[in-house]
Amino acid sequence: MLDIKAIRENPEFFRTALLKRNQATNLDTLLELDAQRRNTLRKVEDLKAERNKVSEEISLLKKKKENADSKIIAMREVGEHIKAMDIEIKLTEEKIEDILLTIPNIPHESVPVGKDEKDNLEIRRWGTPNHFDYEPLPHWDLGEIHNILDFNSAAKISGARFPLLKGMGARMERALLNFMLDQHTKEEGFLEIMPPILANRDALIGTGQLPKFELEMFKCADDPYYLISTSEISLVNIHRDEILQENQLPIYYTAFTPCFRREAGAAGRDTRGLIRNHQFNKVEMVKFTTPESSYNELETLVACAEKVLQRLGLPYRVVSLCTGDMGFSAAKTYDLEVWMPAQNTYREISSCSNVCDFQARRANIRFKRDQGSKPEFVHTLNGSGIAIGRTWAAIIENYQNKDHSISIPEALQPYLDGLKKIEIA
Repeated sequence: MLDIKAIRENPEFFRTALLKRNQATNLDTLLELDAQRRNTLRKVEDLKAERNKVSEEISLLKKKKENADSKIIAMREVGEHIKAMDIEIKLTEEKIEDILLTIPNIPHESVPVGKDEKDNLEIRRWGTPNHFDYEPLPHWDLGEIHNILDFNSAAKISGARFPLLKGMGARMERALLNFMLDQHTKEEGFLEIMPPILANRDALIGTGQLPKFELEMFKCADDPYYLISTSEISLVNIHRDEILQENQLPIYYTAFTPCFRREAGAAGRDTRGLIRNHQFNKVEMVKFTTPESSYNELETLVACAEKVLQRLGLPYRVVSLCTGDMGFSAAKTYDLEVWMPAQNTYREISSCSNVCDFQARRANIRFKRDQGSKPEFVHTLNGSGIAIGRTWAAIIENYQNKDHSISIPEALQPYLDGLKKIEIA
């Protein structure tokens, strides 16, 4: 959530910034409501001051045994006016909050300006894509050949866009999540969390999924819960409505969870394979930091995700998302895109964002620099560390051999009892 005071003091800055995000947000309505609220608040304060003054006069009249009935009646009317205006202020504040909850974050000055993914800026590449002397197969075909990926059975259980992994397919998924969590916890100082995967409405508002993206969420019909679309939701809300101390920061959390997305706007896109499903597994990283350190923390967050891909020997590139392609809550985002040889392109496998104080304002997460200081909003960051299904697919495609066997990356072999290759049974 943006700061209404900052918008009030510099509306043109916010208008310009939101235009860069291709957002048609009408700040005039927001500012009119804010002015209305402040004007009504001043009237209430004036009436309360008048009531206090007249109350003293009534007290003196009573001490003198003089009649104060007219003043008492007048103050009752003033009290009714105050009560009515308090209700008006509350309703206006609710309207202001409703609008603020739909306005995206402001992009950082370093974010490239653009309309869509075509305007994203490539930062660097790592690794050299394999050049096969044969036509590489997509992971869904290889999964079927090895009987380790079964969408037909998943469709019988659930429907389209759900995966079912078998045998070595399931073992490799489990090996990947353990490999990722070990790296983040043992080497990078993240605290492993096993959070709930059902979240309430307040949690989703706090991280920015609601109200704007409700159609993307799976909601329980008879209970006030939603299935999480990312464990970022669970991890950020650990400290909702808390005041931390500066010496506690930075805080690093990581978690493996299943994630659920309706993919409401993805009709006809990536209908085969593991790229875009309703249910998928992901290791997530979340950081809580001071404002002055958050952009350095973003760079190290990206490095954590990159290290996963480097150790697995998967070629990738890092791109800085343009203003028109960033997520709702982000101030700056780097995407890691892994090379998928059967598709002859790079595909997103991790997204790392600094959302600054945007979520902290919504979730009321603050910190104090010392005991006497005024609480400030923390900065929060999140990053995939990384999407397990997409990593699984990238390994299957990049490590395939001409005989359709699949080599196991060296870093993953200890998690698979030293297995070096998946052979055709």
